[in-house]
Amino acid sequence: MRWMILVIAGFCLTTSPAEAAHIGIPCSSCHRHGGSASNPASRVNRASGCTVCHRGHERVFDHAMGQRIGEKEFVQRSYARFDSGFWDKNCNSCHLKGCLDCHGDGWLAKPSVAACQRCHNGYFTGWDYAGRAPREDNMRYQRGIAVNGATFLKMLPDVHYSAGMTCGACHSMASLAKGEKSSKGCRDCHIPSLKVPEHRISAHLQRLECYACHSAWAPQEYGTFFLRFRDPAMKEDFYLKPGPSAEYLRSAYLKKQDVPPLGINAAGRISPIRPMFIAYYTDVMTARNNGPENTLLAAEWRAYFPHTVQRGTVTCEGCHDNPTRFLLEPEARRIYNLEKDGMGLESFWLQQGQRMSNGSFMDTARYLRMSSKTPAYTKAYVAKWKTFLNRVENSSRP
Repeated sequence: MRWMILVIAGFCLTTSPAEAAHIGIPCSSCHRHGGSASNPASRVNRASGCTVCHRGHERVFDHAMGQRIGEKEFVQRSYARFDSGFWDKNCNSCHLKGCLDCHGDGWLAKPSVAACQRCHNGYFTGWDYAGRAPREDNMRYQRGIAVNGATFLKMLPDVHYSAGMTCGACHSMASLAKGEKSSKGCRDCHIPSLKVPEHRISAHLQRLECYACHSAWAPQEYGTFFLRFRDPAMKEDFYLKPGPSAEYLRSAYLKKQDVPPLGINAAGRISPIRPMFIAYYTDVMTARNNGPENTLLAAEWRAYFPHTVQRGTVTCEGCHDNPTRFLLEPEARRIYNLEKDGMGLESFWLQQGQRMSNGSFMDTARYLRMSSKTPAYTKAYVAKWKTFLNRVENSSRP
């Protein structure tokens, strides 16, 4: 008996608090009679074996992580116009089937960053937190370290990731169950320091999200192509990374990893935005018979939070003298001629022909007011450059 107690005690010392919390609970507490007996964490049973204790957490299945309503609606108004089965062929391989999708790393445990990134990877928020950006789709670029079978470009990670913070520090289970994106905002932990010139401008603190300035980079995909192959043999002419569908391959016109464009989010604050997606469709069989190709189905942008926070920020002219960043690109600054490429848009960085799905673009009149070189702007500009000489780095204090 003493030997058994020592074994149990040793086991408890080598497990996480979340794992240890379940030790000593009878099996029948979770594996109850009925549909939940074999898999108490299953979405099919609303995780009835888990919610005996974790009350209300089954509501996570009703929101974005479980329903994927936004993605489905986008497919319906774009690719499904040509292929009603597009969603099942290309998009139905992830998102919650049960609690163990996130909490099942061996033993029951709080999700690690790696667990979150099994789904939150590639072009979607999550990978960027650890300093990963999607590579080009051509197979020649699929090299280097692979995580969960996917290679990536190594970028600068978020300062919070470098400090060891997990996703759960800002995304609590309670907030996810309510359908909220996070349980904490930047100012719940950080007080903007007035030593920073940008923070002394009240309009910045009132009208901008903190991450509008503090997002060092963001993955951006301009022109998302899905190529449909009725004859699988035709795929041999394309050296692209295979996806979940045997009928499709995916490619992109342009991928970038620099500071993100800016727009207005649903809260009315200036925020990073990115294309989700500028979507093109080609039926290769039809195109080979002189039919249409690269058909533009949607050009939609979303306001979002790149998880690439750094202490520093862009200089004043990074916003105040940069119309392209607000999708107001002058013709004289264009280096891509999309119309001659048959892309259906004059420019990726021009608002005409594109839309925001969860906010709006900044209009020209507001941008011109913001960019006027007033005496106040000149004073702040000089103060900013003096900080470079004085090496002022910290932008906030916890």
